[in-house]
Amino acid sequence: MRPPTMSTNFLLAPILECPSDFFQRRDIKLAVLGAGSVGKSAMIVRFLTKRFIGDYEPNTGNLYSRLVHVEGDQVSIQIQDTPGCIQVQEGFVQVLDSLSRCVKWAEGFLLVYSITDYSSYQSIRPLYQHIRKVHPDSKIPILIVGNKGDLLHARQVQTNEGMQLANELGSVFLEISTSENYHGVCDVFQYLCREVSKLHHSSCGDKRRSSIIPRPKSPNMQDLKRRFKQALTSKVK
Repeated sequence: MRPPTMSTNFLLAPILECPSDFFQRRDIKLAVLGAGSVGKSAMIVRFLTKRFIGDYEPNTGNLYSRLVHVEGDQVSIQIQDTPGCIQVQEGFVQVLDSLSRCVKWAEGFLLVYSITDYSSYQSIRPLYQHIRKVHPDSKIPILIVGNKGDLLHARQVQTNEGMQLANELGSVFLEISTSENYHGVCDVFQYLCREVSKLHHSSCGDKRRSSIIPRPKSPNMQDLKRRFKQALTSKVK
């Protein structure tokens, strides 16, 4: 009996190749911080769905996970919403334990205040200082956002006050209207995504460099010839 013949086409199916950075991709972890009722949840939902929802249940700190496109690349993003349970007394910020864990977890931060609530503006500086205390590395991106820019009739915080605060803290500032301008909200999150991605790439580069084994120096050819001549003369003697 002849053994069964094996098809010659069994290896012709294409093998999918993983992208070169497949094993280096990491989730981009962002946190949105600020006082209560400044529009944090509305900003996140607006960015992820393009829809504006004005009324929300009391914020319990939802975590949103999505695949989004940033400058043509698809990235995995996690956004931690946070409750507005922050008390500021004489420049001291009282932060809940859950919020402290969130600050340790995140790689980029949105600090949000409402232009119609001066006390929410006052909470930004101590929040920023708390983040820098947890993350002494100044590379962690922090963006200050003045929200509800459409409510000009109720403005309590001027635009130049937001800019001045950001300059003093060495941060970036934007004033937006979540309800009226999706593109402004999108710019905020995309900026943070880009900055965190840069940190990822730089850390990967450092790891690659540290993992490279130094190549031994190649022997000097003149030195080899000299040793060879010495060995020959010694044998002759």
